[in-house]
Amino acid sequence: MNAPVNLGAEGHTAAMLAILDRQKAAHIRDGAPSAEKRIEWLDRCIGLLVDHAVEIQDALNTDFGNRSREASLLTDVSGSIGPLKFAKENVRKWMKAQKRKTTPAILGLLGAKAEIQYQPKGTVGVISPWNFPVNLTFAPLAGILAAGNRAMIKPSEFTPVTSELMKTMFAKVFAEEEIAVITGGPEVGQAFAGLPFDHMIFTGATSIARHVMRAAAENLVPLTLELGGKSPVIISQSADMATAAARIMNGKTLNAGQICLAPDYVMAPENRLEEFVTEATGAVTRMFPTLKDNPDYTAVVAQRHYDRIKGYIDDARAKGADIREINPANEDFSQQEHRKIPPTLILNATDDMTVTQDEIFGPVLAVKTYKTASEAVDYVNAHDRPLGLYWFGTDEAEKTRVLNHTTSGGVTINDVIMHVAQEELPFGGVGPSGMGSYHGHDGFLEFSHKKAIYTQLKKDIGPLLQMRPPYGPAIRKFLGASLKR
Repeated sequence: MNAPVNLGAEGHTAAMLAILDRQKAAHIRDGAPSAEKRIEWLDRCIGLLVDHAVEIQDALNTDFGNRSREASLLTDVSGSIGPLKFAKENVRKWMKAQKRKTTPAILGLLGAKAEIQYQPKGTVGVISPWNFPVNLTFAPLAGILAAGNRAMIKPSEFTPVTSELMKTMFAKVFAEEEIAVITGGPEVGQAFAGLPFDHMIFTGATSIARHVMRAAAENLVPLTLELGGKSPVIISQSADMATAAARIMNGKTLNAGQICLAPDYVMAPENRLEEFVTEATGAVTRMFPTLKDNPDYTAVVAQRHYDRIKGYIDDARAKGADIREINPANEDFSQQEHRKIPPTLILNATDDMTVTQDEIFGPVLAVKTYKTASEAVDYVNAHDRPLGLYWFGTDEAEKTRVLNHTTSGGVTINDVIMHVAQEELPFGGVGPSGMGSYHGHDGFLEFSHKKAIYTQLKKDIGPLLQMRPPYGPAIRKFLGASLKR
């Protein structure tokens, strides 16, 4: 198959353009791939994940310093195989043309036809992030390949071992004109974002997305942006606090909170704040009796991110927040091999603190209180629309109010993050948290061109002739009818 692509700062634009040109030429040469071909591509991806599962765990552990092997299997290996299998099982159904009614309807009765055919766009550029580098490469590929596209992938330089492994993996079973992986630093990523793809998907920070969008605009490349933001949790007065806290802290400590959908702040009833703290502390203690050398507890990926997260805590402490570090074994983290930060609650967080302004992306959780549910909803609406919103409770009227009066990319009720695991649901943001969506059928649609096809009557008959000059009573009658309310 193709040799791995290794591009430096010089000449990478020309080299990437050459790969893109070959992929586009192959797409034109071969036309839209059959269902069998698409299933074969999906099977190859599944095989890569199964055959390299241990290597993927090793690479992620190396890149993070410490990455839970079970979490890596759950999120990056199994979590990638599921979408690929789902696409494989459904692609034949998704590919079928969709019949539409004709306008005016009488043309359809006389034999005219209207339909939509789902056509591959061509080559899709994939810029994947460091937090789940395997999953956020392979999960989009489920829709990209099911739609019949080819792909060029730029994985993150923050997880270099995993990125190089993926480059080697894909090169084993895909020709360069099918899937190519390009590694490199920010200058390579910048050039990659400016290539004239037929579609591009970027997963990462909103600040970087602005640069990606500007670069894509030069070639009018359509974009799917999967970003993040500050996903809120609203705990209702009606919630079972023990269950809510356990599920919130499970989501917050998975991958050490380095998840775009991680709960970013909690809105708790004022009279139940200490109850939440007690239950959250108990939940973390049960999951992680120790933290420092516990292989289940993931480290922060890089020193710059460690310093950033610690800075949020220091800033909040300096501005009067109540800091509750959850450290079950009372371990000393001042000297450690890796970059682990204990789960930390910041109570009474105020809007002048950086922890309430920036996406945290770490094991720190801001906690605010409210007196009424409306107050919590108003606070959410006063800020950017988030990627995810979470509500815990049993009060159906309150749940309906929260759903109807807030806007977010997606919602999970009585848990966090879990809506992303549903292949039948679209995954995407809104506004600053992203645009476009994928997963399942929605991914197939996102990466397909919906080609409108109208087939006219074979013979010129009355309804067609009356639309041509010289105009007469027939068209005046038709136009008169159309102008009625």
